[in-house]
Amino acid sequence: MIKKDFFGSENNGGFNKIIEGTEITGDIVSDSNIIVEGDVIGNISCSGKVIIGNTGKITGNLVCIDADIEGTLEGELTIENLLVLRSTARITGDIETVRLAIEEGGFFEGACVMKKPGETSSRLLRNSAESNPNIGED
Repeated sequence: MIKKDFFGSENNGGFNKIIEGTEITGDIVSDSNIIVEGDVIGNISCSGKVIIGNTGKITGNLVCIDADIEGTLEGELTIENLLVLRSTARITGDIETVRLAIEEGGFFEGACVMKKPGETSSRLLRNSAESNPNIGED
């Protein structure tokens, strides 16, 4: 059953949706899942799942728990669990993930580092230190 919110709109199940024809310039930080069908020029950090639809494009880095990509990403990916590259996916940049599934036709150009489950990403540590220069100081 589809739930409707206060204004009568259909609830999309906890996904923030960037629709086709929308361009966002700047970084996005979200605790909810994200669907990208438009263009994002900036980094995305998400504590859930990110879906890049067939018309979606991200020019920037992506850090999330799970990612399902049909569109284009130019930047580094740090995925804490499962990364799925669909047949139409086009990735240019390095990948760091625990699990990886690539459909026939899916494409990526860059290096791929497979992590052990629960292993903290070196990129996450580096990004945290850059955003908080007091980390590691007593």
